Amino acid sequence: MTIEAATNTPTLSDAATAPVIHPRWVRLTHWINALAMLMMIGSGWQIYDASPLFGFEFPSQIALGNWLAGALLWHFAAMWLLVINGLVYVTLGILTGRFRRKLFPIRPREVVRDFLAALRGKLSHDDLAVYNSVQKLLYAGVLLAGVVIVASGLSIWKPVQFKWLTAFFGGYDTARYVHFAAMTSIVAFLTVHVVLAFLVPKSLRAMIVGR
Repeated sequence: MTIEAATNTPTLSDAATAPVIHPRWVRLTHWINALAMLMMIGSGWQIYDASPLFGFEFPSQIALGNWLAGALLWHFAAMWLLVINGLVYVTLGILTGRFRRKLFPIRPREVVRDFLAALRGKLSHDDLAVYNSVQKLLYAGVLLAGVVIVASGLSIWKPVQFKWLTAFFGGYDTARYVHFAAMTSIVAFLTVHVVLAFLVPKSLRAMIVGR
């Protein structure tokens, strides 16, 4: 090994002094949100199977709750966890300026450029502290989907108490389709998110240790 190679090899002290990419509150809310979303999606699939919107059902092996009543208990428990954790995350994201720094601006031309670079395998991930335009769009989009899925879920859960919200979505039946569409977009995001985490392992490590 040459002297140059030796000096470029990361050490434990280098890792300890590396800049913090994700502060503790981001990591904590991220993993709580991941758990809540898995519970919500799994139990939601079981609830869907009790009254399918389309000509298919989700396999019981990937659903949560075993039956409708059990799925509803899981769904409501996860709902409160998701809402409370989401409020903490969004509030801190706004107050600390993290959303403004990380997610904006989103320029269509840059989104197209980075998307094409990703398709060619030429999108750089050297600096994890900086989100590319595709990441900005996806993260902003999943936050919006989170708002929609909570709002549509409330209109389905309490269509009388929240009749104005149910009416906003075009009625109870339409709200179910909106809820399903929001769930589908979140599942698609999570699939891409997990795949990229394995393709760029240091991004997963950063979300665990922060650096």
